[in-house]
Amino acid sequence: MEQVMVFDTTLRDGEQAAGCRLGVTEKVKIARQLALLGVDIIEAGFPCSSPADFEAVRQVARQVRGPVICGLSRAVPADIEACGAALAEAARARIHTGIGVSDIHVAGKFKAAKYGQTLAEKKATTIRMAVEAVRRARDFTADVEFYAEDAGRAEPAFLFAILEAVIAAGATVVNIPDTTGYAVPAQYGQLIREIRANVPNIAQAIVSVHCHDDLGLAVANTLAGVAGGARQVEVTINGIGERAGNAALEEVVMALKTRADFFKVTTKIASQELYRTSRLVADGLGMVVPPNKAIIGDNAFAHSSGIHVDGFLKERQTYEIMEPAAIGFPTSRVVLTARTGRHGVRHRLAELGRTLADAEAEQVYQRFLVVADKKLEVFDEDLLAIVNDEISLRPRAYELEYFKVACETGKTPAVTVRLRHADQLLEGSAQGDGPVDAAYKAIARLINRTPRLERYEIQAVTAGTEAMGKVTVHLEQNGVRVMGQGASTDIIEASIKAYLAGLNRLCGLLA
Repeated sequence: MEQVMVFDTTLRDGEQAAGCRLGVTEKVKIARQLALLGVDIIEAGFPCSSPADFEAVRQVARQVRGPVICGLSRAVPADIEACGAALAEAARARIHTGIGVSDIHVAGKFKAAKYGQTLAEKKATTIRMAVEAVRRARDFTADVEFYAEDAGRAEPAFLFAILEAVIAAGATVVNIPDTTGYAVPAQYGQLIREIRANVPNIAQAIVSVHCHDDLGLAVANTLAGVAGGARQVEVTINGIGERAGNAALEEVVMALKTRADFFKVTTKIASQELYRTSRLVADGLGMVVPPNKAIIGDNAFAHSSGIHVDGFLKERQTYEIMEPAAIGFPTSRVVLTARTGRHGVRHRLAELGRTLADAEAEQVYQRFLVVADKKLEVFDEDLLAIVNDEISLRPRAYELEYFKVACETGKTPAVTVRLRHADQLLEGSAQGDGPVDAAYKAIARLINRTPRLERYEIQAVTAGTEAMGKVTVHLEQNGVRVMGQGASTDIIEASIKAYLAGLNRLCGLLA
């Protein structure tokens, strides 16, 4: 298979995302990880833009080995010279220079009369400036890339002409940016094919694609460009970048790898480093990776629907086209929700070391559904609390059927409790110093036992306002000490269940 070069511009175009800024140390740290990831080229920054960016490019060039280190410039002598100076210590250096080529850019940026009176004259000046920029860059390095800015909206004949001219001047790579994210895949792929067919000396350069995500098509356009014959992709980690961002490196690379049967190309990326690299960049920029982000989002290998969970547990490939290990992702996981189904719940319990009989598993599952309807996700701690609450304390002499709490500012709380005992329903009410105290007094009257409450502990099993709460009580009567536990998303209910669990044990021991 032919190799596609991976040109990472996280440190340059990626850092242009609004609100993002990387210092020299952070850039070097990320560049080292990009080298470990196996990218072919690192665009380390825009040296002429600021002294800090110049120094960042210089330090990356000095300290990072393996990939080609690249600096960006406009078709301006000072920019190119700054690139040359910043890259002087690189083992392998590239200068990336270019100019706008669409009519919108040519007419809008070169309004002054010195560039020409007509659009045709301005275009001639644009070609001359592009050629001069490439030649000047060649004074510093033999590896020169030319970007034809806004190529996605350029007039084809002019685009072909300027590409032919810069290749003749010594450009080794020609970049065809969809700068504004305007292109659609069929159009962009066709543009790459037309460039290869209509630029006479195109075989002397690598065709590169650089796509933005304004219409959500950056990755699709990049892949269309590869299918059209491009052999370099310009991408960023997590798809960060100007406006809506760039094509995401992890998505492009894994698409090429997973669908190698279609694209018939390969890359040198060590894909098992993708997850680690994603999180390093996100942490460095203070950005959160969305859970539903393709490839490296937390939900990328998560299964929730009962149909999906059942199929996945029987055969992973039914619902996964990649293995988590292939990108360094921790593992696939079953997300326990109300839609998960019995198979998923029992599988997770088995992973947690809790093997239940069929009747017990069904009992836990029914309670699980009640909890799951109240929470977005039922966590392992929730599930174990349910098991302990439903199974571990059976059989029970008294079970909670119903309770009602009345609390009002300035009035003593009152609680009504209904219990099932054998075939009887027992109901009573009491007031107390808070709803828990009132509930405990009501239960004690119904059962005719008044144990001493030695300890009452409450713990949030998981985080959030809908978290499962676990209550533990220690009761003592006639020298007999017992512990009871209860769990619920309602802390009053959890408190009542814990008290009943302790009372049931007392009843068994003092019978």
